[in-house]
Amino acid sequence: MTTAPTEPAYDVLVVGGTGVDTIVMVDELAVPGGDFLLVPPIRDYVAHTGNGVALGFHALGLVTKFIDFLGDDPQGRLILDRYAATGLDFSHLPAPAGTPRSVNLVDREGRRFSFYDGRHPHDLRLPRDFYLPYLERARHVHVSRAQLAEPVFADALRLGRTVSTDLHSWDGEDSSAHPWAYGADLVFLSAATVGERIPAVMRQILEHGRASLVVATDGAAGCHVMERGDNRPRRFPAVVPERPVVDSNGAGDAFLTAFLHSRFRGASLEACVLAGSVSGAYACGSPGTHEELISAAALAAAVERAGHTAPARPSSVG
Repeated sequence: MTTAPTEPAYDVLVVGGTGVDTIVMVDELAVPGGDFLLVPPIRDYVAHTGNGVALGFHALGLVTKFIDFLGDDPQGRLILDRYAATGLDFSHLPAPAGTPRSVNLVDREGRRFSFYDGRHPHDLRLPRDFYLPYLERARHVHVSRAQLAEPVFADALRLGRTVSTDLHSWDGEDSSAHPWAYGADLVFLSAATVGERIPAVMRQILEHGRASLVVATDGAAGCHVMERGDNRPRRFPAVVPERPVVDSNGAGDAFLTAFLHSRFRGASLEACVLAGSVSGAYACGSPGTHEELISAAALAAAVERAGHTAPARPSSVG
């Protein structure tokens, strides 16, 4: 474990959510007949949502601090080597059960299915004396949906910090997600699980929690956005990717970081959505999870190009 520095102030503190993905490329997301299949080379990638958010913010030029538990194992060493090479400011505590892992199947169209091994004991929590010094110097905090990060919400609220989170494929019913769904100011989730119920789930988050904004990403269909006071979500179309889609791992994290990077700079909602959509599409153009991260300059240029071709107006849904 490293000790907390006294400087600098952080633009963003990311809490929890690093691990390793083992990615298997397949023709389709189905188990074929028989008991054997030749596949392209199988690789391990530094991954998971906190990792993607932290690396994404860092690549966009925000002063980023990342904290988590980490195992003393080959996966943990792979992560530490990546962060050292990238220059990401990362502090960690020993993970008693080792580093979380996933095995992800990715089909020929870039869609993925993940077998997730969260690994951490259910009662594991980041100690307050570990995270609080970093939280006190952060302007914004992103709390990954991991039980170990839940205690951060109360102190973030007490300190007046804005909080974001990603609920991923929450179904709108599982109560274990409520601290995140109802405790964050800016809530992101995937529309894949809830489908046509997405307007109701977004209203639920706004009515029962403290969120001022909810964003539901929907892959190639774009995204849904609802602000406090809206009667219904607005649907924004996706941008056309500038390069072939090969792997959608990490696209949601790329969307979130570019969206919030624009929001922190005072951009309009439409501009934030466009930036997020461009970044998410960019992430799908390279194999692996969080291997190619868009820079602020590259994002601005891609947004400029997309702005000339993307539909200008969202539509209302629900």
